[in-house]
Amino acid sequence: MKDTDIYKLLEDVADKKITTEEAALQLKKAPFEDMDFAKIDTHRRIRQGYGEVIYGEGKSASQIVEICRKMTSGGSDRILITRISKEKKDEVAKAFELEYNEAARIALIGQKPTPTGVGKVVIAAAGTSDISVAEEAAFTAEALGSEVVKMYDVGVAGLHRLFSHIDDIMEATVIVAIAGMEGALASVISGLADCPVIAVPTSVGYGASFGGLSALLSMLNSCASGVSVVNIDNGFGAGYQANMINHIGTSHK
Repeated sequence: MKDTDIYKLLEDVADKKITTEEAALQLKKAPFEDMDFAKIDTHRRIRQGYGEVIYGEGKSASQIVEICRKMTSGGSDRILITRISKEKKDEVAKAFELEYNEAARIALIGQKPTPTGVGKVVIAAAGTSDISVAEEAAFTAEALGSEVVKMYDVGVAGLHRLFSHIDDIMEATVIVAIAGMEGALASVISGLADCPVIAVPTSVGYGASFGGLSALLSMLNSCASGVSVVNIDNGFGAGYQANMINHIGTSHK
């Protein structure tokens, strides 16, 4: 949608030719910007509250830079880039200042916002080997405006480690439980918490874990109430969903 179209739309609202609801609907349906190799959804923030996120794998560094330039020229003040290697990050950093988490392979152009959620997002990782996925979830939630509390290496092989964080569990608005192998952590946490639990199976484990499939099936078959499950190693998806839950009832966009 061009600036002239937006001004015309606002004039129509002022003249009472259309209602504010109709105008908002037109804005939400505004078109993307075609770059040949990518179609930038320039109005996603209007529709969903947050701008488009760039998936770095499979894209060249130059493509990522061009997409970022188009988004910043369109008014984006924060751009999240997931699954971006250190080598690609180094190239993008020549054009933009960014924050990079190497463990999670995730980057943010712009500053993390002051938290605006209703409470805290707790990120619980069963083992140290799950931290890369946990960091992706934590970084995502923080970049979108949530306060994050991290609990790492609290798996079921030593439940006393988890119970030492019982206050954090009880005070959470939403919990992201990340585990590989048998994936039992999500069920244990959900049995303690009074908030939604987002389970993230990881590809950590020996051969019979089938690259995270065992944990995925365990989490899908959890006997605990309130558990939802995202895809294997999908820390971004869990962090995004957790942030959305943490902003229910707020006016943050």
